[in-house]
Amino acid sequence: MAKIRILLIEDNRIIREGITAMINRHADVAIVAVSDGTDNTLGKARTVKPNVVLIDFGLGSQNSLTIVESVRREFPAIKIIGMGLAPTQSDILEFVQAGAAGFILKNATLDEVLKTIRAVAEGEIMLPPPMTGSLFSQVAEHALAKGRRGYKSAIRMTQREKEVIALIADGMSNKQIATHLNIATFTVKSHVHNILEKLALQSRLQIAKYAQDEKPG
Repeated sequence: MAKIRILLIEDNRIIREGITAMINRHADVAIVAVSDGTDNTLGKARTVKPNVVLIDFGLGSQNSLTIVESVRREFPAIKIIGMGLAPTQSDILEFVQAGAAGFILKNATLDEVLKTIRAVAEGEIMLPPPMTGSLFSQVAEHALAKGRRGYKSAIRMTQREKEVIALIADGMSNKQIATHLNIATFTVKSHVHNILEKLALQSRLQIAKYAQDEKPG
């Protein structure tokens, strides 16, 4: 069976060398090139033709998402996996939107890293274990399936949730929304909580921006 060829993008030399040494001990995977994010990453991808790109979420030199987007645009067949120490759900969703098919927490075990690499190389979507099976993981899968700009349209909102989103966009507080819709304030809070989870957002301001972005042009 052919080895899974990996391009590793990591700006910390010690971590880069450590990951390379551990992964290359296994017969079915091989890091065939490394990059610190400042050199010609796309050029290396053209030369070594990896199956998988393993990229650090927090590159100091440039935006990791830009690299992910560039790789996906030029090499759509290459699978991309992000790595991060303490990413938020929104951070991981951004990676998925940009074209990543998996994400590994840096406190993951070597077995978990290898499992993710092998699964993603076979076409699966792999998220960190605490998020697997969650509503967020379903949102992320929609993001991957629908493309970067279409993931929110794949999320089903109830009619009441749509009304609450519109009223938040109008600048209403929970109490004002409750009065307007003739429902209890705690019911409004519950709707807001569900909306934030469904859209993988973190604030009412982000809900208002979402409402503005979704308005027909």
